[in-house]
Amino acid sequence: MNFGPRPFRASWPKLGGNHINTQILRARTADSRLVWIAAIAIPLMLLAPALWNGYPLLQWDTGGYLARWYEGYLVPSRSTVFGLYLHFGEDSAFWINLGIQALATLWILQLTLRAFEIAQPLRLLAMSLVLALATALPWLVSTLLTDLYAGLSVLSLFILVALGERTSTIEKCSLFALTAFAAASHSATLAVLLGLCCVGWLMRPFSRGRITVSGLMKGSLTLVAGAAMLLAANFALSGKVAWTPGGYGVAFGRMLQDGIVARYLKEHCPQQQQLKLCPYRDQLPATADQFLWGNSMFNTLGRFKGLGDEMSFIVLRSLAEYPARQIEAAITGTARQLVHVATGEGTNEWIGHTYGIIERYIPTQVKAMRAANQQRWRLNFAAINRLHVPVALVSMLLAAIVFGRGLWRRPFDDLTLLAGTVTLAVLGNAFICAVISGPHDRYGARMAWVATFVVLIAAARQFFGEDAREGLASP
Repeated sequence: MNFGPRPFRASWPKLGGNHINTQILRARTADSRLVWIAAIAIPLMLLAPALWNGYPLLQWDTGGYLARWYEGYLVPSRSTVFGLYLHFGEDSAFWINLGIQALATLWILQLTLRAFEIAQPLRLLAMSLVLALATALPWLVSTLLTDLYAGLSVLSLFILVALGERTSTIEKCSLFALTAFAAASHSATLAVLLGLCCVGWLMRPFSRGRITVSGLMKGSLTLVAGAAMLLAANFALSGKVAWTPGGYGVAFGRMLQDGIVARYLKEHCPQQQQLKLCPYRDQLPATADQFLWGNSMFNTLGRFKGLGDEMSFIVLRSLAEYPARQIEAAITGTARQLVHVATGEGTNEWIGHTYGIIERYIPTQVKAMRAANQQRWRLNFAAINRLHVPVALVSMLLAAIVFGRGLWRRPFDDLTLLAGTVTLAVLGNAFICAVISGPHDRYGARMAWVATFVVLIAAARQFFGEDAREGLASP
C-alpha cells in the first residue's frame, strides 16, 4: 500500500540537526511498521465473519451464480460474470474470492484516503475498525454475493472521474477494471453507476473544472466495458448474445406486492381469459418473495419460462394504465428502502437452493459447508443491528448534510463531490431496488457503509486540522 508522504512540520533550531534527523528516521520507521500492521490487520477484520463461520457466508442468490458455469444457460438476475468469478475460487473453497474481496476493499479504502491526502496508516486502521464494528462491510466482504461491489464501485468510479490525476496509470487501469466488473456483476449496480455518470455530465458545466471531460469519459467507458464483459460471458456460457434476463419478472413481483397486479387481473380477466393467472387472481401471495421463490402458482405455471411473456405483458400494460399508482408506489417504495438497512438479510435463514447447488455441482464442499456456523443456525443479527441500523441511518443523513453544507459554503470541493456522489448513489440505489424488486434490507446495507466512510473522512478533516485538510481543496 502506498500511503503517500506523511506531512512533517519541523521547527528547525540553530543546533541539533542530527537529533532532528533521528526523529524523522524514527517517525518513518514507526510509519513503516504501521503500514504492515494495517496491511495484515484490516483484511483480517474484514474477513472476521467468514473466519468465525469456518466457511464463506452464503445467501439464497449465491447458488444461482454458482450454477451458471455448470448449467450453461441464462437465468433471471444471475450474472454469468459473477458466476465465473465464483467458479475461479471453487478449488480453494472460495477463500480466494474472499481474499480478493478483502484486498480490494482495503485498496479502495486506502486509495480514497490517499487521494484526499489523509492516508496515514493509523487513521486508516481506525476508520477500518469503525467500519468493521459499526457497519455491514465485513459481512459483505465475507459473503459470496455481488453486494460488496455495489459500494466499492461507487468509490472507484468517483476516484476515476474526480480524482484520477492523483492516481498512477496502473491504479487508473485497476479502478477501470473494478468498476467494469461491478457493473457486469449486477444490473442494479450498473444502473446506479450509469445514473452517477449522467449526473456528472449534466453537472460538469457548473463544476468549475473539478469534473473533467476526460474523467467522465473514463467513467462512462467503464460501463461500456462492463456491458461488453457481460454480453461476452453470456455468449461464452450459453451461446446467446443476450442480456441477463429477468427484469420484467422481478418488476412483476414488485407490482404484485403493491397490489397493482391484482387490480389489473380484476379489471381485465373477464375480457382476457387467455391470461394464465386469471384463475389464480384471488390466490396471489402477499409478497414478491412468496410468489417468485415460494411454493406458489408461479411454479405451477412454469416459472419464468412458462409465465415470462405474460408477466412482461402485464408489467407493460400496468405501467400504461396506472401511471399515478406506479409513481405513488415508486415514491413510497424508495422511502421505505432508505430505512431498510439492517445487516444480514438472507444469510440467517434456510437457503435450500444454494445448498442444493453446492451438493449437486461441488460435492467436495459439502462437508465444510455443513460444518459452518451459518448452517448450524448460529447466526443472529438482532444485537448487531441495534448498532448497525442507527449508524447507517445517521450516516446517510450526515453525508447528505455534508453535501448540502459544502454546496452552501464551499461549492464543489473534493469532499462535497464525494458526499454528493454517495448521497446520489444511496438515493439511486433505493429508487432502483424499490421500483424493480421492492424494499429489502440487504439492498440498503450494501450502500450505507459508504455513507459511514464519507462521515469518517469529514470527521478526519474536521478534527485533525490542516494536516487532514491538505489537498482537499486543490483542483
